[in-house]
Amino acid sequence: MSHPNSNRRQWLQASSLVLWLGVGQTASAAQILAVRLWPAKDYTRLTLESDELLKASPSPSADPSRLLLDIEGLQLQAGLEELVGKVRSDDPNIAAIRISPYSVQGAQGLRLVIELKQAVSPQVFSLKPIAGYRHRLVLDLYPSKPPDPLEALIADLQQRQGLSGAGPGTAGPSDPLGEFIAERDRRTSGSAPPTPPQAAPAPEAAPKSTSARPPASDRLIIVALDPGHGGEDPGAIGPGGTREKDVVLQIALLLRERINARPHMRAVLTRDADYFVPLQVRVQKARRVQADLLISIHADAFFTPRPQGASVFVLSERGASSSAARWLADKENSADAVGGVNLKVRDQGIRQTLLDMSTTAQINDSLQVGSAMLGELSRVGKLHKPRVEQAAFAVLKAPDIPSVLVETAFISNPDEELRLREPDYQQQLAEALMRGIERYFAKNPPLARSRPL
Repeated sequence: MSHPNSNRRQWLQASSLVLWLGVGQTASAAQILAVRLWPAKDYTRLTLESDELLKASPSPSADPSRLLLDIEGLQLQAGLEELVGKVRSDDPNIAAIRISPYSVQGAQGLRLVIELKQAVSPQVFSLKPIAGYRHRLVLDLYPSKPPDPLEALIADLQQRQGLSGAGPGTAGPSDPLGEFIAERDRRTSGSAPPTPPQAAPAPEAAPKSTSARPPASDRLIIVALDPGHGGEDPGAIGPGGTREKDVVLQIALLLRERINARPHMRAVLTRDADYFVPLQVRVQKARRVQADLLISIHADAFFTPRPQGASVFVLSERGASSSAARWLADKENSADAVGGVNLKVRDQGIRQTLLDMSTTAQINDSLQVGSAMLGELSRVGKLHKPRVEQAAFAVLKAPDIPSVLVETAFISNPDEELRLREPDYQQQLAEALMRGIERYFAKNPPLARSRPL
């Protein structure tokens, strides 16, 4: 007969073993640290951040309006339950999300059931820890028919000017934007006095005289505005918590209002909300609408709070103009790694364009734009450097578009962070950039649009 104390010791040891096994199993399961959802017209991104690498794959569904995503070994937990409530009514792609356990051939995990509003092309990939992030599992839902920035621009012009033109499904000319402008000129020529030939898609429509450049152009000027960072990439964060991605978006929206108020100018944004856009896609969007100018808007940061003032940068073919410019370019070019790019499907053709097609003419034009903007920015605040600097910024590598990157101020400087948050100062910055744009085009009227899409 065993002693009562001996039985008690055995029970305690067994209980400890069960407890230890339970703790071990819990510790081995990945823990969700954050869930984020970024809806946008371009695509919707779902991100699960965890302390361990998650493995997931889409599962076939008989219902085309539903997407199934199986995540191996994951257990239901509080962080995941928040995902259901994060779906917004204005999300163009996701209607709802449900979460349920699954078991397939002995493997267990969780299944995300995603109800869709339209047909999508899903991309699932993982991101390694970087910056302040741990492991991230990313699901990008791209519309099967992605929005075309050129079609959107033409539709906006037609609506504002009351002109009809080729719709999105109509077979149009090689330069639909130029054709639209030509149609506008044809419709208005009857009531207006005769004028010299204006810019049109056909090369022969351009003035033949080369003795002097005309002081202005009547053709539509397209300005691409590129608010830096967005979505998973907050950009620099000021000592008071101000995020670069929020400030520069506000400035870009204000600048868009001013550009669109001009009768012969239109603005196109690379992003108009809080979502991430890869660097090469920003350039691609500007080229798709045949932009005459690209302005990338940022708010600088440094290790110490002392640096202050605005800066303007353009591309360099021979290396950075200073060590600070090189450091900043490296930092801005790392946005893809922070924001999260699916390297498996990255467009190789676009990447080659960014590497090989920068031109001396583009850089010279960019220097003129930068000088005009730097002069105007000096009227609303301090300058960090009195001259335009150069470095290998990826977003400035459109071969046929003058491109500048504007650092509006140092968000890492407490005083400038406060100013960047003030609506009045944001207005002043937008007005300064607008004056710089007008100064440049007054001296450099755009030529006829002859680039193929």
